[in-house]
Amino acid sequence: MATHKSAIKRQKQAEKKHEINKAVKSKLKTLAKKVEQAVEAKNTAAAKEAMVNAMKAYDKAASAGVLHKGTASRKISRLSTKVGKISAA
Repeated sequence: MATHKSAIKRQKQAEKKHEINKAVKSKLKTLAKKVEQAVEAKNTAAAKEAMVNAMKAYDKAASAGVLHKGTASRKISRLSTKVGKISAA
């Protein structure tokens, strides 16, 4: 347990940031699921719209440091591949 004043403050800050990051990651998972549901339903318009929202959120999370840049890029790539397959069909 932290005993110095500065260590206690850092611990409080870390806990707050952890909760914020957890919420962001949860939102990202929800947005990815919306894209996948639209792809399964073969709804091209809804899939593209959901994809735009997901891409924006992933990029924002990567720039904020919640996700690694490469992780965000990989997730976006995989989702866009799925959307691209139903668009071509």
